[in-house]
Amino acid sequence: MLIRPRLTDYHGIMLAQEDADFAIPFFGEDIPLYVDPFLMWRSPSQQDMALHGALLAAFNYLGQLALTGRQDEAVNALIAASECDEVGLGSSPTRRGKRIGKAKAEELLAIFRRIPHYATHGLSHIEELQLFVEGISKDRISDFACSFLKSFLIDFTIDQCRRLGIPTEPKTVSNVWDPRSRTFVEVTTTLPIDPTDNSPLLLVPKRWLRFVPWISYEEYFEKHCPQDEISHEPENLTRVEVLQYNRDNYGVIAAYVAAKERAFQDAVNDPLFSQIPVRSARGKLAQIKKLPTGKTDGADAKYEAAVGQLLPSLLYPNLDFAKLQARTDSGVSIRDLIFYNTRRTPFLQELHADYGSKQITFEMKNVAAVERTHVDQLNRYMADELGRFGVFVCRTPLTRAIMQRAIDLWSGQRKAIVTLTDTDLEQMVEVFDSKQRDPIEVVAKKYVEFRRACP
Repeated sequence: MLIRPRLTDYHGIMLAQEDADFAIPFFGEDIPLYVDPFLMWRSPSQQDMALHGALLAAFNYLGQLALTGRQDEAVNALIAASECDEVGLGSSPTRRGKRIGKAKAEELLAIFRRIPHYATHGLSHIEELQLFVEGISKDRISDFACSFLKSFLIDFTIDQCRRLGIPTEPKTVSNVWDPRSRTFVEVTTTLPIDPTDNSPLLLVPKRWLRFVPWISYEEYFEKHCPQDEISHEPENLTRVEVLQYNRDNYGVIAAYVAAKERAFQDAVNDPLFSQIPVRSARGKLAQIKKLPTGKTDGADAKYEAAVGQLLPSLLYPNLDFAKLQARTDSGVSIRDLIFYNTRRTPFLQELHADYGSKQITFEMKNVAAVERTHVDQLNRYMADELGRFGVFVCRTPLTRAIMQRAIDLWSGQRKAIVTLTDTDLEQMVEVFDSKQRDPIEVVAKKYVEFRRACP
């Protein structure tokens, strides 16, 4: 069984996140990123700019409905747009969010009445709502954007699935905004499915995603908010007081938004995984080399933590990090690093072809010497989708007897175990620093050495 499967891995499509045009969704959990509409506004793509215009047109239309006596219609539409479960973005562990209530929808629509500029011209960026209404933050802005652009996301998803061979099934998708009727409708189409609950999935372009919107309340409060004007005790200033001030002083918000627009070139999407800097990598390596073997003063936990931070960065983007896996084998606690095999290099393709490795296990051992029981534990774990290839991350090379045990496993069961020692980690950090080679080549070299020792 795959550990923390993604859509592509579940269907046997070995695709690195680096090489995908979209955020590869997990099953049963959200991706902790959000759609930032500003990235569409600042995009050189005419398509993205047009989508941003369509998003604003839809939202501002609801504002005009409220202003012209059709409040209930606008409220119902806004409630429907406030959650988009199909995209799986945010921080929910279940991919299911909660829509706003009627009172919050009315509070949002009241902005068009309260601020004359919006009544006349509408919003320029829906992210501005964060600066006026309590409880509206990055997750809600992201959901609004996805809901009003769901028709595009359906087309984008279908196109990506056809390109990659991702299976789809007929599904009816609710709350798809129709710009002609200017209402939400149901659409029957074919989409990929989350097998855990048979719900449809929508893929989202990576180029739209950030951890924090370019226009955000937090940055406004820290760098642009005239705190001294709002309160004589700015250190005790509450969010409610700031939002009230903003509603009465639109010029301050207009100046902040204009400043963010002028700095548009600095607004870029956030990667789904960020490698640690070279300096930090060297620091982790130094920390590892100083640690004693064993469990004294928590050395084993410190070793696992340092290796767990170092290896995902060294191996990216050839191996996408899946999970730090804790398991118990015969009463012994074992810590593994699990990676998705992207088949991005000939070496990784060979591991998939010869050992069935859809995922690769790196077992961390802060011991003076790896013992036979450790080999047997890893042997039992190398099965099914995890494949018959595993890696020990330990302090020193295997003794001759333990190496022979690993060779015997290859001879009898065609299972391969390679070892990364402190010296190997040091070499991986060196090539990570130089950028002239890839750290995965060190793992490949260790595999070649292992195979040469086999009969």
